[in-house]
Amino acid sequence: MAEQSGKILLLEKDAQTANAIADRLVAQGYYVEISEQVDPSLDGDIDDDVDVVLCDLDLPDISWEGVFEVLSERQQEVSAIMLSSHEQVVDVMTALRLGFRDFFHKPIDDWDALLSSVARCAGESRLRRENAAYRAKLEGTNAELRGTVQVLEQDQQAGRHVQMRMLPQSPVDIDGYRFSHSVIPSLYLSGDYTDYFRVGEGHAVFVISDVSGHGSSSAFVTVLLKNLLARKRSDFIHRDDYTIMNPVEMLERANRDLLELGIGKFATVVMGVIDLDRSTLRYSIAGHLPLPVLVTPKGATYLHGAGTAVGIMEDAEYEEHAIELPAQFMLALFTDGILEILPPDNLVDKERFFLEAFSGGLRTPLQVSHRLGLDQIETIPDDIAALYLERKA
Repeated sequence: MAEQSGKILLLEKDAQTANAIADRLVAQGYYVEISEQVDPSLDGDIDDDVDVVLCDLDLPDISWEGVFEVLSERQQEVSAIMLSSHEQVVDVMTALRLGFRDFFHKPIDDWDALLSSVARCAGESRLRRENAAYRAKLEGTNAELRGTVQVLEQDQQAGRHVQMRMLPQSPVDIDGYRFSHSVIPSLYLSGDYTDYFRVGEGHAVFVISDVSGHGSSSAFVTVLLKNLLARKRSDFIHRDDYTIMNPVEMLERANRDLLELGIGKFATVVMGVIDLDRSTLRYSIAGHLPLPVLVTPKGATYLHGAGTAVGIMEDAEYEEHAIELPAQFMLALFTDGILEILPPDNLVDKERFFLEAFSGGLRTPLQVSHRLGLDQIETIPDDIAALYLERKA
C-alpha cells in the first residue's frame, strides 16, 4: 500500500491495541496521537487538523452521540472509524447511525481493510479542508469583486452624470424650429450622442451619432464628437472658419480624428445644417440606420443618403443632400437601438414598421415614443437615442 500522510487521533483505552494500531499507521506515514479518554465537551481534544479519529466504542463515561452533537455545533466535520471488542449488530448500527465511516472488530484481523478505510477517510478530510480553503478564498475574492464593482458603478454613475450634462437642453426653440431629444442607455454610459445649436444669426446645426459597442469606451468617443463640434463652433465665431456649416467636411474631420485615436471604434452619424431664413436643410449621412424620417401632413418618408461610418476608412467619402423644409413638419432621427426592439425579424420589415409608426399625419415626439413602445420597455439590448426637429404653422 502506498505511503499516506495525515494526522490520526486514536482514542483507545487498551494500550496494547493502541500501540499495535499506531505502529501500523506510523509505518504508512501518518502522525498518530493516542489518548485513553476524551472530554465530552471536546475542549482541546479534537484539533481542526485531525484527519481521522479512531474511537473505542467502550470508552468510559463517554457518549459518542453527545460528541457528534458537539462537533456539529462547532461545524467541525471529522471522519471517524469505530472500534469495538463486541461484534454485535446493534454496535454496528449505532456506529453508522452516529455518522462513523466504518466499523472494525478488535482485535484487528484485517489490517489492509483498516488501513484502506483510514486512507479513504483521510482523503475525505483533506478534500473537505481544501474545499473550505477554496470557499474561503472565493468568498474573499467575491468580497474584493463586490468592492471593485461598487467603485466601478460609482464611476459609471459619475460618468453618466457628466455625459447627460453634455447633452443640450430639451426642448430648445430656434426661430420657430423646436429641437428635442431623448437618450435611453442600455448601461450607465451611452455610445449614442445628439446635439443641436444655433450657428451665427441664420443657421442651426444638429447631429446624432451612434458609436459602436457599449460602455465607457463608446462614451469616450461621444466626448470626442462633442469636442469636435465645440471646436468648430468656436472656430466659426473667432476665426471665420465655416467648417461647422459644411456637413461633409465635419464628417471627414470626425473620420480623421477617430482613426487617429486608434481605439478600434467607429460611429454612424447624421449631421444637418438648417438655413433659418430660406427654410432649407443640408445634411450628410455616415452609415446611419434608420434613415431620418420626414413627417408632413401628407405622410412620412425616409430622407435619402448613404456613406461609410466615420472611423473605418481613411478615404471614406460623404455626400451632401439638400431639401426645402415644409411649413409644417417633424424630422425624427433615431439610432439603430430602436430597430432592436421592433417586432419584425428582418431589417426590411423593421424599417417598414418603423416608418409606419409615423403614419397618420403629424404627431408629437411623445406620441411617436408611445407608438414605438419606448414608454413600456424595461431593458434594452442597445442604446436608443432620438432627435426631433419640429416646425408648426
